[in-house]
Amino acid sequence: MTDLQVVTFKPEADQYAWTFGGAPPVARIKPPVVLQVFTEDAFFGRVRGEGDLVSQVCEFPFVNPQTGPFYIEGAQPGDTIAVHFVSITPARDWGASTTIPLFGSLTNTHLTALLNEPLPEIVWMWQLDRAAATCRFTARRGGFTTDMPMNPMHGTVGVAPANLEARSALVPDAFGGNMDTPEMCAGTTCYLGVNVDGALFSLGDGHARQGEGETCGVAVETAMNTVMIIDLLKGVPCPWPRLENDGYIMTAGSARPLEDAFRIAQTELITWMAGQYGMDVMDAYQLVSQGVEAPLANVVDVNYTSIAKMPKRYLPHGAVMDGTHARLRELAAQYRG
Repeated sequence: MTDLQVVTFKPEADQYAWTFGGAPPVARIKPPVVLQVFTEDAFFGRVRGEGDLVSQVCEFPFVNPQTGPFYIEGAQPGDTIAVHFVSITPARDWGASTTIPLFGSLTNTHLTALLNEPLPEIVWMWQLDRAAATCRFTARRGGFTTDMPMNPMHGTVGVAPANLEARSALVPDAFGGNMDTPEMCAGTTCYLGVNVDGALFSLGDGHARQGEGETCGVAVETAMNTVMIIDLLKGVPCPWPRLENDGYIMTAGSARPLEDAFRIAQTELITWMAGQYGMDVMDAYQLVSQGVEAPLANVVDVNYTSIAKMPKRYLPHGAVMDGTHARLRELAAQYRG
């Protein structure tokens, strides 16, 4: 068992944040630290049945509540925080998904203005079998059911933006935020560049599972119990979110149009590799061009998010980010006992 300090936090109803930046910290933590938290679902727990339409039970803009922010002692602009996800576990045996008028990839939106009528608002309740790690889909018409593997993840993980900005918890950008990537799961380390003293780290938007792209705009939304180990990398810059697991290094780019999100992620991966391994940028460009994987995270949010994944087996020997992922992975194993 590790001797790291363990901080446990479950927000009261009035303690959730609705933005990244602009909210006072709920606690101060000193890294390295184990942080155990509860996160409410994107609907603030108000969609509990097929009759609970988001337009009727949720109060905009108070959606996507975030647990935090946490003030990370010693974190200053120019540093990077590392968030290693030890476990992400649904706190309920159900999740909710829905279509929302004027929102989603395959409908007209306020940014894609059409004369078509909006798609109907329909709620699907998913049953979660936590023991079997499955999510059960039940069609609203016809009675078809099927079980899909559970892949618990967090849609929103981020720090306060730079320049005194406060951004909605629906937005992904260089500070992280609502990236909605299934890669943000247990076993992954997320690196976020610090923009303000204390970083002001928050997370939320738990998904029992989500397909790449989050096509309808809503995953299988559920509350989560999450355990993380948080550490601080002094003097290590991180312009855009980086992720690492045992098999890949990854970068996230968020923008509109989608090709700009793709370009950010790919460029960040290339420059990260060039700087880390002393590679010529053009050599890194060629290597990435032939080896990269590029799953979509979301194509629905205020900014779209693209991921660039490079298999470690193709890379030169040597750990990235000062070997932080391997070190936190070992601490996680000790924590589990």
